[in-house]
This record gives sequence, C-alpha cells and structure tokens, in this order.
Amino acid sequence: MKYLLGIDQGTTQTTAVIVNENGVMIEKNSAQLPARFPQAGWVEQEPNDIVRTVKEACAPLLDKYDIAAVGFDNQGETFVVWDVETGEAVTPAIVWQDTRGQSVCDALASHIDPNLLRQTTGLLLDSYFSAPKLKWVFENNPEIRQRAHEGKLKFGTTETWVIWKLSGGKFHITDPSTASRTLLFDMNKFEWDEKLLHLFDVPRGMLPEVKPSAGYIGDVDFGGTGKPLPLHALLVDQQAALFGQACFKAGEMKCSFGTGSFLLMNIGDKPKLSNNGLLTTVGWNFNGHTAYAFDGGIFVTGAAVQWLRDNLKFLSDSASSYDAAKKSTDMGVVVVPALQGLAAPHWRTDVQGAMFGLNRSTTSDDIVRATLDGIACRVYEVVTAMAQDAGTPPPHLKVDGGPAGNPYLMQMIADLLDLEVQVSASVEATAIGIANLAGVSALGTSFDELGKNWKSEKVYTPKMTKEERGKKLQKWNKALEAVKVFHN
Repeated sequence: MKYLLGIDQGTTQTTAVIVNENGVMIEKNSAQLPARFPQAGWVEQEPNDIVRTVKEACAPLLDKYDIAAVGFDNQGETFVVWDVETGEAVTPAIVWQDTRGQSVCDALASHIDPNLLRQTTGLLLDSYFSAPKLKWVFENNPEIRQRAHEGKLKFGTTETWVIWKLSGGKFHITDPSTASRTLLFDMNKFEWDEKLLHLFDVPRGMLPEVKPSAGYIGDVDFGGTGKPLPLHALLVDQQAALFGQACFKAGEMKCSFGTGSFLLMNIGDKPKLSNNGLLTTVGWNFNGHTAYAFDGGIFVTGAAVQWLRDNLKFLSDSASSYDAAKKSTDMGVVVVPALQGLAAPHWRTDVQGAMFGLNRSTTSDDIVRATLDGIACRVYEVVTAMAQDAGTPPPHLKVDGGPAGNPYLMQMIADLLDLEVQVSASVEATAIGIANLAGVSALGTSFDELGKNWKSEKVYTPKMTKEERGKKLQKWNKALEAVKVFHN
C-alpha cells in the first residue's frame, strides 16, 4: 500500500495527515501555531514557528509509512519576506486577518479601475490580500524596500516560505490558486501582472515561480529528519478543502468552518465575475484541469465562539455552545458577530459587532444562541449571493471543520438556506484534499474515484417554516442595517 502525506498549514495550527490510496485518512498529527496582536488590527506570526510546526506535525508520521507523494496547502494571503543570502525573515508573518494595508488601499483607490482589477485578479482592493500589506511594509521600512529592489529579498506565502527553508533554498515556488490571492496575479493568463507589480511597487524578482497545482516539483525534507519526500501538490487551504469535499462539478460548494468560515463554489473552467460582492479565485490548475471558484469569506465564526468563551466567560469550552443554545428561551436577541468587520458580500472593514434586543431577563445562553444564529445568517448571505451569481441554487452545502460538529448551528444553516447540509465524515477535509491531489499526480487517482470515496457523517435537512425563516431573516437584516448606519 502506498500512502500520501497531506500538510495543512493553517492559521492556528499545522496538521499533517496520512491518507491511503483510496483517500481514507489513516493517521494525523497537529502542532499549534501561536499568533500575536501587537496593536488593533495587526495579526502576526513568528516565521520560524511556521516552519517548526510543519516539522513537528510531519516528523512522527514519516517513519511509519511508505509515502509516495506529499501535498502542501497554506493559509492563502499570509506572507513572509526574507533575506535571500541568510534565509532569515526580515518581517513577521503578516496574517490574512491583518488590516494594516487598509491605508494603502485607501491611497490607491482613486488610482485604479476596480472593474479592471476584478477582471485581472478576480479580487477587490482590500487589505485581506498580500500586496497592500507588502506595500505598507515598504512604505514603513525604506531599507526593506531598497533591499527588495536590489534583489536581496524574497517574498512568499506560508508554503513558499516553508518549502524554501526545508529545501535549503532550492525551491522558491507557489501555485496559481495561492498566487491568485495576492492581488498581483492575472487569473486569466496564470502569470504575475506587470501593471499590478508597478502599482504595488513589488519587484518581479522577489516573487516565487508559479508551478501547476499538481505535478512533481522536487524532494523536500518536511520533517527535518534528513528524509526528503517527493512534493506533488500545492493549493490554498480553502481550495484544498473544495477538492477534499469532492466539489469537482460546477455548482457544487463547500463551507469550511474554523477561525472564520470560507465558502467556495466551483464555477467551472472559465472565470466569471460576481455581481453580488463575491471574489473569483483560481480553484486549481494542472495538466488541463482548471477550476475557478466563487469565494466568500466570513472572517469571524469559530472565533466568535472563542470570544464568548475567553472574553465574556460564557462558556467553559467551545463545544458547550450547543447546550447553551438549547437552553436559551429568549428568541428576540440578535447578535451581529462582526468582530473583525464584515467581509463577503458586504466588504465593510469598518463595521464592528453589536447586540440587539437585550432586556432584564436576557441570559448568557440567549447571547450564545444569538451568536450562533448570527453565524448562520452570515453563511446564508454568502450562499445566497453565490446562488444568485451562479443562476441556480447549489444541490446541497458540504461542510467541514470544528464548528460543523455543532448540531444547533448546522440545523440553523439548513433551515435558513432551505437546503440540505452535509457534514463531511472527516473534519480534516483540507489536509485530505491536498493529499488526494498529490495522489492524482503521483498515483493517477481519478476524480471519479475520489468522488465515490467522499462520505458524509451527518446530514441536516430543513425543518423551519417559510414564515419562521422570513421573520428570522427580517430581524437579522434590520440589525445588519443598524450596524452599518452606526459606523457610517
């Protein structure tokens, strides 16, 4: 039996999984990745911690299995800048959630055509993406800018950085799905865009080579044990989850729950632009297989439950949010969990969270339930936008990640969408997805085989009446408008 290693380099941890030839997970190992918050809106990680967590997650698995291929997925927009000679980072890892690039976006807004930007990149001018934050680094660190333009520095998202380090500087690479998250990449031509490089003041020489999403790249020592393994697949984590959820046909979609929630819908092999506040992104591109996707990010979902637990002390652990929601009796409370702005489909980074409908009898259970309802309403908004753009509702919604194990939240999403919600049998759909993509390259595994092997652990069917749904969404929309007005 040949085995595949899938490495999911996520925001809060790095997870490594061993998958067999049939796409079934055999074993997994994780290493926690800390973050720091130096000031409001800033989110950073220590670059060497990212490398350390990859080695720690992989090392215990490597001696046990005959690994035929490795797949590596990454956080997407999080990046590092490092010295090409010493290999040492000159910036922290600036995380996708970080908003320091907003001033750059504000300054550039009058100098760009947003429609042309969307047609080229599929994206909006937003600090979510790498380029505005990189330009901020240059503006605030003239020495780093100068060294970059002298060819002395390299740029990379987390997989680029780790692979550089663990290959001893042999590989400086990324793939089209990750490149399409920078605001520097032409998603139509699959190459870095010279006009955007000029706009963001980024020298071409510091950017990685864009390799296909699947195909043999080279051998890399991921465990740091002196045993290099063949690298065969690279993707952004959300695209890896789309692949892992076997969403191979246009119209199929998934929602991965974690710190935030990220919804992707496969839209086929031609890019389409959204009319409803969504992004267009590269799903994967290799050997004649191209998939584009509509992308809708919700930046705070699991993090909202952590906030209830850690900041408000309403919960002993995140899992107890289910029991709290079931005990709630006041259905009049509404929470808009915009703790880091409203991303898709609103794109209002200035909006903050709010609670409505509080009274003397309101309990912590009511606020927990209303927060879960708010998360479900945010998912409803993004799925509805995708269905409108696609011209047809999805056949169902596939979900994965920790909060997918909350029955209250999943039932509420099914009820609001009036759609079947299928919970993946594996919470590690992302890591399994990148391992399976490596298997497509190294073992010749077919999409059909992977589709047949996908299984749901639980299915939620809608139970809410049309009238109840209408009332719930009406209250949500009122609350949403109120927070937008408050922050105007």
